[in-house]
Amino acid sequence: MFKRMTSASMMLAVCWWVGATQIVLGLVTAIPLYELALYLLARKLPDQDEQISVLYIFFVWLVNWTSTIVYLMPAFILASEPSAAMLLAGFLWLFGVFVHISNTFASMPFYNWSLMIPSYGSAFYVFFLASGNAFLPSNEIEWVVTGSMMVVYIFNTFETMHKQKDTQRALNAAREEANSRLRALEYLSQHDSLTGLFNRRAFDEALARLLTNRRRNGDVAVFLIDLDGFKPINDTYSHDAGDQVLQTMAARLKAIAGDTAITGRLGGDEFALATRSIGTAAGALRFAEQMAADLSQPVPYGEKYLQVGASIGIAMTSHAPKSLEALCSAADQAMYRAKTTAGVNAVLFEKDKFKPRLTLEDRQTLIEAMQTGALRPFYQPKVDLLSQRTVGFEALARWQHPQRGLVPPSEFLPMIEELGLHGDFLTHMATIVLSDVENMIAEGLDPGQVSLNVPEMALATHSGQKDLEDLLSAHPAARAHLTLEITEDIFIARSAEIIRESIAHFRRSGLRISLDDFGTGFASFQHLRELEFDELKVDVSFVADLGLEPQVEVLISGFLAMAEGLGVSVIAEGVETEDQHAHLLRLGCKTAQGYLFGKAMPASETRIRLITEQCSARAMRPVEVLRPLAAPNG
Repeated sequence: MFKRMTSASMMLAVCWWVGATQIVLGLVTAIPLYELALYLLARKLPDQDEQISVLYIFFVWLVNWTSTIVYLMPAFILASEPSAAMLLAGFLWLFGVFVHISNTFASMPFYNWSLMIPSYGSAFYVFFLASGNAFLPSNEIEWVVTGSMMVVYIFNTFETMHKQKDTQRALNAAREEANSRLRALEYLSQHDSLTGLFNRRAFDEALARLLTNRRRNGDVAVFLIDLDGFKPINDTYSHDAGDQVLQTMAARLKAIAGDTAITGRLGGDEFALATRSIGTAAGALRFAEQMAADLSQPVPYGEKYLQVGASIGIAMTSHAPKSLEALCSAADQAMYRAKTTAGVNAVLFEKDKFKPRLTLEDRQTLIEAMQTGALRPFYQPKVDLLSQRTVGFEALARWQHPQRGLVPPSEFLPMIEELGLHGDFLTHMATIVLSDVENMIAEGLDPGQVSLNVPEMALATHSGQKDLEDLLSAHPAARAHLTLEITEDIFIARSAEIIRESIAHFRRSGLRISLDDFGTGFASFQHLRELEFDELKVDVSFVADLGLEPQVEVLISGFLAMAEGLGVSVIAEGVETEDQHAHLLRLGCKTAQGYLFGKAMPASETRIRLITEQCSARAMRPVEVLRPLAAPNG
C-alpha cells in the first residue's frame, strides 16, 4: 500500500504541474478511498478458505478492477499533453501498472487477466489520445520529470526482481517443507507410530518382496510373536507402562533382526519378523527360542521391573504354503499352539500336524450355540464317599449339536479359545449356572457347592474380574454355593501376581476357590504355599493308578495329609471302580466324583437326583416308638 500511495502521489504532482487540477483533486479523494476499502476487505478475510463466500470474492474483484482504472488516469492525462517527454512518462506509468498487476496476481491467472484486460485497453486508449497531438519539442524540465519517472520505474523493477527472488526462495522452502511432510506421511503410513517398526500393511508388502526375490530353493521363515502377560501390565500399572514394554520389545526385536530381517508390529502386543537367512527347521527353532529368551528379560519401568513372556509361531516356505496369506496364517496357528501349550515358547508349523484353520463361520456357529442354549452346562455330582450322598456338582460344558449329537468339551473348548470367545463363553456358562442354582434353592433343594471352571482372562485382568463380579451381584442367592475352579497352568508365563490378588478378592467376597488337577503342574507345592484356596482336587491320573502303582498311594496319602494340615478339603476326580472307591476310603479321602457316582447330567436330571435323595433321607429318618402302658400277659 505504501509503495502504491507514494508512486501515485508523485504522478498526481506531475499531473497537477501540467494543469489537470480538477482531475487530480478527484483522484486525491478516490485513491485513498480505494486503499481503505482494500484494507477493510483484507481485515474481513476469513481464516478458512471454505468460509470465503462468492459475494466477498466479487467485492474484492470489483474494487481491484475499478481501482485499476483510477490508477491508470495519470497515463491518460499525460498522453493528452503536446509533449513527447510527458507521453513517455505516461507510458512508463502505464507499464508500471502492468508490472504491478502481473506480479501481484501472478498465482491467480483468471483474476490476473480480468485486471489486465482494462489495462491493455487503456494502452490502446493512450495511443488514441497520442495520435491526436502535434507534439512540440519538450523542455528540459519535462525531460527531467520523464527521467525521474524512468528512475522510479527502474527502482520498482529491481525491487520487483528482488521480491521475486524472495518469493522463489519462499516457494522452494514451501516445496521442501511439503516434500518433507510427504516423506513423513509416507513414513507414518508404513511404520507403527509407537515402536517405529513396519505396520501390518508395510510388513506384508516387505514380506511379499522377500518371497518374490528369494533365491532358487531358498527358504523364507516368518516368526509371529505374541507377548504373554501384557494385558495385565496395562490394567495394573497404566498404558504408559504398556507403551514402555512395547517400545522395549521393538528395540530388542530390531537388535535381533539386524540388517538381514524385516520386523513389524502387527497390532496390540503382536510382532513379526521375517528372514531368508535361516535354512533349516532346527535352526529356526533355535533362533525362536533365543528370541523368546531375549524378549522375556525384565523391562525397567520407574523403580519396577515388568515381566512378560513371548510365544512364537514359525512358518517356513519349506514346511507351509508359499503364498503370503497362507504363510502368515500358518505362523499364526503355530503361535497359538505355543501360547496354549504349557512350557513351550516356540512351535514350528508342519502341515500334517495342524488341523485346518477355523473360519468366521465356525465362530458364528459357536455364538449361535450359546445364544440358543445348545451349548450349556451339565452337572457331574460330587459325593460323600461314606454315604454316597451328593454334596455338590461340577459344571461341565456340553454342546447339543443338531447333527452330531452331544459334543464333548475336548472338541469345542479349543475352538472357543482359538476364536477368542472365552470371555463370552464364561459369561454364558456362569449366567446359566447361577440361574440353575437359584432355581434349585427356590425349589427347596440344596445343590451344595457347585464348581465352575474359570479361565485366566477372568482372573488376570480387571475387566474380566469385574464382569464376573457383576454376574455374581445379579444372583446373590447363588453366591454362597459357587466354587471357582482354577488350574495350575494359568500361573505359567502369566502375570501371577494379579491372579493371586483376584483369587484373594473372590475368596474374601465369600466364594470358595478350588485348585484343580493338583500334582500335575510345575510348581504344585509352591502354589500350596502362596495361594489362598479351600479345596484341592486330586487329578484323575493319580486315581486311575490306585491299586496298580504303590507310589501313587503314597502320593495321595501325602496330598491328604498336606490338605488336612492346611485346613482345606480334598476331592478325588475320575473315580470309576469300586476298588478305587475302597482305596480312597481307606486312605481317608472323604469326597470324590467320577462315573462310578454319576456322569454329567442336565439341570433337570440334577434336580431329580436331589429330590430323590431328599425323599430317601426322609424315609430313612428314625421314627420314635411309643412304649405300651403295661406288659402283655403271658
